[in-house]
Amino acid sequence: MAAQLVREWVGIEQFPAATRDSVVELLADLFKQNVDTLTILVLGKGGVGKSSTINSIIGERVVTVSAFQSETPRPVMVSRSRGDFTLNIIDTPGLVEAGYVSNQVLDTIKSFLGRFLMTKTIDVLLYVDRLDAYRVDNLDKQIVKAITESFGKEIWHKAIVVLTHAQLSPPDALSYEEFFAKRSESLMKCVRQGARLSKKDVQNNVIPVALVENSGRCNKNEHDEKILPIGTPWIPNLIQTVSEIVLNGQKGIIVDQRLIEGPNANDRGKLFIPLILAFEYLFVIKPIQRGIKNDAAREAKPLWA
Repeated sequence: MAAQLVREWVGIEQFPAATRDSVVELLADLFKQNVDTLTILVLGKGGVGKSSTINSIIGERVVTVSAFQSETPRPVMVSRSRGDFTLNIIDTPGLVEAGYVSNQVLDTIKSFLGRFLMTKTIDVLLYVDRLDAYRVDNLDKQIVKAITESFGKEIWHKAIVVLTHAQLSPPDALSYEEFFAKRSESLMKCVRQGARLSKKDVQNNVIPVALVENSGRCNKNEHDEKILPIGTPWIPNLIQTVSEIVLNGQKGIIVDQRLIEGPNANDRGKLFIPLILAFEYLFVIKPIQRGIKNDAAREAKPLWA
């Protein structure tokens, strides 16, 4: 594995005391469950707040965010340690270019994973979108489909849907809870369809939805913690959700050669070869043989027959 700089996680100390204590306790609980390394992959469209969310989780400006550049131009892994616990979190470019899902970006991400995490696991996927993006369209479904084809359906067993820009006033006189329910359900329907998750998959592996507000204008409670409009401190809530996914009993996604290279083109369709051969024999070769046999039989008869 390529060398990766792991720095002390000093950003935790920048959190308000209540947030810091909650996060430290959650990390300690993970460590007690023999989780000493946690790797989070962050995916989504550009401009949805992936980099800002990473900065909020780390408690430092570890990824550059600019009004003139909506996303990181290439994958970046930020590694932080606290005691014997290490967090790796991977920021990625947006998956859409010129209105289409970019397979080149996905290949770049997988190549990056191969360099830094070969034989390691992706423990959590944060699939990031915006709460205030009111519509879900076919492009969203294509993004989910592309992620599934690149990482396997099992990636959704380790996924959290993260909705940023959570501090908003809902339209159409909806309550905040109603708007959140409608927005999250429409996006979850898109994930189920794009990933082709079965009813059993959906029932056995519920994908949680977490709300995030990275803006400095985010409301705060009496403990100076950033809170959602429903009053929940969102950073401890997100870390809690991450912890639950890590410990949900599903295996992480192993970064190996098969994941990096994708399905072998020479293997595609091999399952259909026996069926094709049987079809050719029954409907092509056999009729030809029968015709030759009949012609030979006619030629062998005497002229007066």
